[in-house]
Amino acid sequence: MEKININDTFTVSVTDYSSDGAGLARLGNGCAVFVNGGVRGDVCRIIITKVLPRICRADITEIITPSVHRIAPDCPAFSRCGGCDWRHISYNEELYAKRKKVNDALKRIAGLDIEAEDILYTGKINGYRNNVQLKTNGKKTGFYAKASHDIAEIDQCLLVPDAFNEAIRRGETRIRTATETLGDLTFRISPESFFQVNTDATVLLYDKAREYAALEPHELLLDLYCGTGSTTLYIGRDAERAIGVELNASAVADARENAVLNGINNVEFICMDVSELNISGLKPGCLIVDPPRKGLTSEAVRLIGESGVNKIIYISCNPATLARDIKLLTNYSVVRVCAVDMFPRTKHVECVAMLERITKTFNK
Repeated sequence: MEKININDTFTVSVTDYSSDGAGLARLGNGCAVFVNGGVRGDVCRIIITKVLPRICRADITEIITPSVHRIAPDCPAFSRCGGCDWRHISYNEELYAKRKKVNDALKRIAGLDIEAEDILYTGKINGYRNNVQLKTNGKKTGFYAKASHDIAEIDQCLLVPDAFNEAIRRGETRIRTATETLGDLTFRISPESFFQVNTDATVLLYDKAREYAALEPHELLLDLYCGTGSTTLYIGRDAERAIGVELNASAVADARENAVLNGINNVEFICMDVSELNISGLKPGCLIVDPPRKGLTSEAVRLIGESGVNKIIYISCNPATLARDIKLLTNYSVVRVCAVDMFPRTKHVECVAMLERITKTFNK
């Protein structure tokens, strides 16, 4: 294969997207190139910026023929700010790329033929964030610049409501709402507790997870990494009993308060590490997991795999770690998967998968 060097230039056609949101192209020798800012359908001139063992990275020096999916960015800070990834592509194309990201992870990492049955979205691509945390160095306030820890200074952000932008202009760096409503439930959230950033999309996600769980009135629901109790309360009210487990003590306090606030009496919350929980001893009928981006620990995978639970609902903001963990849960099969656009105009995508325990049969 012909050696490729930094600063080499090529003309390429962008045919797809990488998992990190760059355009994907191939050189004449078959080498994959991740093109920063590339859009599926672009024909462009690129310059190589990084050479890795299996791929190269490149910047665009000239767009020869723009893709039909390429649009003019609607934010003046987009070229320098790292808060958004995809303000240069149409929203329909963004949804395509996100669903494909989920499907690619399921196939490439988990080795599955199953695909996400849909990608759910609210249609609201601006002003959707219910909290935001900006960076500051004492002189500048904003988001990190693209591929950098330099601060791209901003005085407004299209991802947040107008009231948040007023706070940004005052120099505030941590802004969030104190209460959120999901369907007919209300949640109080302390500053230290996690809550999904897009309230309307969270309803879509939880409704799908609730559909997948299909709880029976006699069942116990066990919800791991439950945060402020939103999934436990939203879905667990269908069960006879629900238990939420969370290591963050502030979140557990919020969860207990939220149960009282909503008059839900069939739930309890435990403050402990999931890896120390006796899952099989609780005998849940359904298990919900919503771990951090890094996914489940190896110990959590072992405990879940040995639990004997019939159904697992796995909620994830990282398709790669979801697929990795699914592959490790060898005594479960994936039945359904759905993607949810929790983070419009960024490369990130939420997804939920339903897994069922494989029952072995023996011939006489």
